[in-house]
Amino acid sequence: MTPVEMEKRIVRYGDLIPCKTAFIDAHTPGSDQKENFTIIGGGVSESADQHVHINDTPGFNIGAAGQPPRCRNSLHSHTTAEVFFVLKGRWRFFWGRWGDAGEVTLEEGDIINIPTGIFRGFENIGIDYGMIMAVLGGDDAGGGVTWAPQVIQDAAEHGLVLGENGKLYDTKKGASLPAGVKPMPVLSDAALKTMPEPTAIEVIPRHVARYLDLMGLGGKSPAKVIGSDAILPDKPGFDVEFLTRGSLKDETITIDQNVVLMPMRGHWKLSWEGGTATLNPGDTCLLPSGFAHKLDPSMTGESSLYRVVSNDDPAGPTWSGR
Repeated sequence: MTPVEMEKRIVRYGDLIPCKTAFIDAHTPGSDQKENFTIIGGGVSESADQHVHINDTPGFNIGAAGQPPRCRNSLHSHTTAEVFFVLKGRWRFFWGRWGDAGEVTLEEGDIINIPTGIFRGFENIGIDYGMIMAVLGGDDAGGGVTWAPQVIQDAAEHGLVLGENGKLYDTKKGASLPAGVKPMPVLSDAALKTMPEPTAIEVIPRHVARYLDLMGLGGKSPAKVIGSDAILPDKPGFDVEFLTRGSLKDETITIDQNVVLMPMRGHWKLSWEGGTATLNPGDTCLLPSGFAHKLDPSMTGESSLYRVVSNDDPAGPTWSGR
């Protein structure tokens, strides 16, 4: 692989193209300034305006959300994994039918694996524009998103209608549902009663890992963050590892699965037989299965990186391991 070919597999943070109309709450006050980024795979966007940087999927999707202070993403649920780590800022994650069952605040570098099947939302509570990076389970991550009824109702009052085909129609721009397409139905009261309402004590210990703890755990070898035998036990169809300066030996690595590299801190030198590339915080790099490479911090100072690896587990509900 030449450096030019490798560069096509790297999405640079500074080259990310946002979509400001990605979801049904794009006109709803309090959520109308958020930006959605689809980095690898089709993601979960409901808008035809969404730019996809890399269409190929390695068994999961990579995306990101950028929001100014006090902007929130409305309550919704997923049937496959939704994992976030905070790249920039301070974020509050909350969950439950009305968003009041529990909450947790995450700082830069912290990671959360939100349980499937519960309504969840998130809000930038920092003082500047914030960014969270996302890993979504499955090749078709957009097939399992459900909005809380009040989100659909509020959106309609501000001109956005979601069709049962999963596409958005902006009545403020004169759009309407096509013939034969009905509005996305809201969940019935009976269905809503079946959705879990876990408390913070039930969620945080098994679904949140703190950056400073991971820096210690990854001091001599990669820390297993998400996986069947990891700090946050789950089988979402991928494994997440955390690497620091001391995690890797000075040797060539070959992983027989698709790999995505997502630097958090510092600058990382990726070397292979055909060349080298430098990965920076916020960059995303997709490596094919069996690709021989070396990975080292390229400068002194704090260095950390999340590595996402595909596996043979099917994407689906959160696995408790119990």
